[in-house]
Amino acid sequence: MAEEKNTKWKVLQLRGLRKRWIFNTVMPVLALLVLIVVLFSTGVSSYYYQSMEDGLTKQVQAQAGAFNDYFMDNGYTSYYQKAVQCTTDFEDKGRIEMQFINSAGRIQISSTSNLLAGTAPGTSDITDAIAHNEISSYHGRDPETGETILAVSHPLTSNGKVVGVMRLVTSLRSVNRQVMLAVLAICLIAALSLALVIISNLLFINNVVEPVAVVTEAAKRISAGSYGFQIEKKYTDELGELVDNINDMSLKIGQNEKMKSEFISSVSHELRTPLTAINGWGETILEDPTGDPEQLRRGIRIILNESRRLSTMVEELLEFSKMEDGRFTLRMEQVDLQAEFEDAIFTYRELFRQEGIELSYEAGDEDLPLIPGDSERLKQVFCNVLDNASKHGGSGKRISASICEEGDWQVVRVRDYGPGIPEEELPFVKQKFYKGSSKARGSGIGLAVCDEIIGLHGGTFTIGNAEGGGAIVTIRLPEIE
Repeated sequence: MAEEKNTKWKVLQLRGLRKRWIFNTVMPVLALLVLIVVLFSTGVSSYYYQSMEDGLTKQVQAQAGAFNDYFMDNGYTSYYQKAVQCTTDFEDKGRIEMQFINSAGRIQISSTSNLLAGTAPGTSDITDAIAHNEISSYHGRDPETGETILAVSHPLTSNGKVVGVMRLVTSLRSVNRQVMLAVLAICLIAALSLALVIISNLLFINNVVEPVAVVTEAAKRISAGSYGFQIEKKYTDELGELVDNINDMSLKIGQNEKMKSEFISSVSHELRTPLTAINGWGETILEDPTGDPEQLRRGIRIILNESRRLSTMVEELLEFSKMEDGRFTLRMEQVDLQAEFEDAIFTYRELFRQEGIELSYEAGDEDLPLIPGDSERLKQVFCNVLDNASKHGGSGKRISASICEEGDWQVVRVRDYGPGIPEEELPFVKQKFYKGSSKARGSGIGLAVCDEIIGLHGGTFTIGNAEGGGAIVTIRLPEIE
């Protein structure tokens, strides 16, 4: 039931993505196509109607000009006969009607039917031509038939007075049909263009939504605890890069979770061992406080050593906690790095001697200058490095340490003569919680803390294998901030 609900939710989400994509992409294209169709339709209709009006205007000017010349020469008595002759001889009577209209606005003669004689069309072109003595046109419906027409009226004058009107009238049925066909054609082209845009967008969305759905499902699995889960890579573009990043994130989360689990297990073990020793020897001394003095000293020494181990571990955990939440800070001052390092050497030399490890120290010929740093943090780094050398390289029974000046840097080196670090583990030894194949005691965060401290000082902290065997730690600190 829960799986069905999740699947339904995912489908709804993907539908929402498609809807937003289509809306945001198609709506601007649709608006542009509508604008193009409107502009094209307006332009085509204006072109056709204006062309027809210009043609009728030229034609009526030519006809009326000849008629006026004849009328002026022969007088008003021959007006009617000339009008009849003109309408009879009119060559375009098949598609254009020629009318002669008197000054009262009524038809006298028509080239199509004499039945129209005496009727008054009543259109604006006639009244304007009579009233203003100028050519006028009309585009609209015929008041008698209701048909869409185009009419052009030319005034006929005698002695400067309008005595009649020559009017050419044509039906716009064929023109309207041509305009409609042109508009339908552009609408069809616009519809096909919109369909192509929608289809191409749907195909593109499907190509995007499918991998996004896969990545989303993978992210859910990772968030649910399937750390290390990998998505199959099928793409070489940005989606492929996203898949690589998700896979890398999943792998790193898996590694971190594994290291955290190992860290918790290791810390639990590390805490249990000294506590067991402290409790055991505490009970032994409590039960027999007057026993063998040598045995008592041995027990107290063990208690002190184990307490020191616990203190070190707690300090490391506290430092790590500060690193994680950004509270890890330095108290900078001028520090004698050589003196701080030699204090750490002196502290560990006797401890190493008791374990059968020889600690040799080599300093430069000249005293080193003071450098900016946090003395407590740097001392912590030196102690951690020396302790780490004894734990992991103590089997070589020898540790060498040195400090010198190299250019503008002061360099500290600590080398053990143990088995060294496996090459495949070298890139990870400074990572938090990482212990690799080492069986030595420790939380796995000491070197990460050291690397953080040296990095905050502007220096470098490197670990590698030395020639001839063993591991070597190199610490470089700048003499100037």
